[in-house]
Amino acid sequence: MFSSLGDLPVTAFQLASVPISAQPLVEQTGLFAALTNSVFVALIVMAIIYFLVRAGTKSPSLIPGPVQNGVEFVFEFLYNQVEQVVGPKVAPRAFPLLCTIFVYVLIANWFGLMPGVGTIGLGHEGTQMGFFGLSEEPKVPFLRPATADMNLTLGIAVCAMVVWFYITMVETGPVEFIKHMFAPKGGLTGLMKWALVPIFLFVGIIEVVSIVFRPVTLSLRLFGNVFAGENLLHAMSTLGESFGLGPTLAFLSKIAFTLPFYFLEILVGVLQATVFALLCAVYIQLSTAHDEEEH
Repeated sequence: MFSSLGDLPVTAFQLASVPISAQPLVEQTGLFAALTNSVFVALIVMAIIYFLVRAGTKSPSLIPGPVQNGVEFVFEFLYNQVEQVVGPKVAPRAFPLLCTIFVYVLIANWFGLMPGVGTIGLGHEGTQMGFFGLSEEPKVPFLRPATADMNLTLGIAVCAMVVWFYITMVETGPVEFIKHMFAPKGGLTGLMKWALVPIFLFVGIIEVVSIVFRPVTLSLRLFGNVFAGENLLHAMSTLGESFGLGPTLAFLSKIAFTLPFYFLEILVGVLQATVFALLCAVYIQLSTAHDEEEH
């Protein structure tokens, strides 16, 4: 969808060391043309989550092993957090979405920090192997952080809003949802109620516009932070070469300059996964809580 953005003459894009668009792994047409390095990483992350969950739930026992114990702990912890935000009534419906978003985004963010991601791929003269920049930087890396691709973050945001709409319609119904959006609130009656109808209609229209833009804000926030982090790590790893240091000092500077920001990006990965899932939970709570209040 956004593969052409990398060719736009935009200064912000030109300043980025990491290309903004994902690159195809094979020069093919049809289905294989959609297999980019970010899609490949997205599939790897999905496989990692599947096998971890499968290993922890395939043969449950009363005395759980390490994998089962870890999976159960994560599920129980996340369910309690979801229940605190959306309430016990809506939590069973909202938990699959919110848990999936948090776990997937978190692992995708952390997978993008693994050695070899962005440094192993095809160079100008053939296959070049890179590890922390020890050899020529690849022209087309085999692995690209999945959440540094706008297509993935926008896809997650759109899916989240579709599920949000479904949960809202199931919990409140279309009539109550429209009343919640446009009808006067606060138990107003009489002349005051009708006098404030235009104001509440205008506020409802603003709310509809904000709902339409939610996928954009959700996806841009995640994409922007991960993509900026990738460029920051790349800039720090090449800082020694920019200063004209020798091979030995340049190599040591890669580690010294990059390591603090590497740990910072680990924290950013957790924060972005939390913020994405938490905002989705808040959206669900805002559109369903009034149903419980009225009853």
